[in-house]
Amino acid sequence: MNKLILLLLVFNLGFSQEIAVAKYAGGGDWYANPTSLPNLAKFCNQNINTSINTKVATVEVGSAEIFTYPFVHMTGHGNVVFSANDAINLRNYITSGGFLHIDDNYGMDEFIRKEIKKIFPDNPLTEIPSNHLIFKEPFSFSSGLPKIHEHDNKKPQAFGIFIEGRIALLYTYETDLGDGWEDSEVHNNPQTVREKALKMGANIINYAFKN
Repeated sequence: MNKLILLLLVFNLGFSQEIAVAKYAGGGDWYANPTSLPNLAKFCNQNINTSINTKVATVEVGSAEIFTYPFVHMTGHGNVVFSANDAINLRNYITSGGFLHIDDNYGMDEFIRKEIKKIFPDNPLTEIPSNHLIFKEPFSFSSGLPKIHEHDNKKPQAFGIFIEGRIALLYTYETDLGDGWEDSEVHNNPQTVREKALKMGANIINYAFKN
């Protein structure tokens, strides 16, 4: 039985769910927003009945360990480089049921798009429409991806790699969800903005675990 599928069966029996931050090469700050994922895990546990371990792990994109996490989050501001092994490992992880969320923390876009093509050379990123399920449950975002942190006055966009109709890789651009998940004093975002970011994050977690 696939290692990831086995883990998901264990989760369904009520054990703590594990999520992780992706560590990658290239010099980009993969470790940016250190409070983001723990805060999102706490919010989800309090609001959508998850049981996520708030001590979030770090996992290298080319390691076998990645298969033990049904949800992996990746962020940063700069360069990203996937080796051939990294790309194969990520493709195997995603096609076997794993979910990779990449959130551009500003400055990542020009690099990450090329690296995503290494993972799925024949499966291009597709913009996700605002009426997709990921924007509907458990919180409604009728206009699609919310804007959290302004950089270049561009609209926020969500892109996906779809496998058998399911979003398996999600790339969020010009929103900076991770900034909204961080401790409030880090960016001094208004509570309403942080709440939007956390609710959208909860939708992503909910979609990843249920679809």
